[in-house]
Amino acid sequence: MNWQDRITADPAICHGKPCIKGTRVPVSVVLDNLAAGESEAEILRGYPLETADIRAALAYAATLASERVIALPLEAA
Repeated sequence: MNWQDRITADPAICHGKPCIKGTRVPVSVVLDNLAAGESEAEILRGYPLETADIRAALAYAATLASERVIALPLEAA
């Protein structure tokens, strides 16, 4: 999956946030819905997307997670 084929960022669309190409649906909206437990079918009913767009959003998130480290709180022993 090459997420760059389906995700773009344009300063004139959604303030430059990464969006699914050809839509105004931010990648973060797709990810938020998945994180909230929405199924792919529910997301596809609610937004003008294709299954490949959802997979691209996940691939984009995986790339971000592998490229950037976010400090997490330490667990108590």
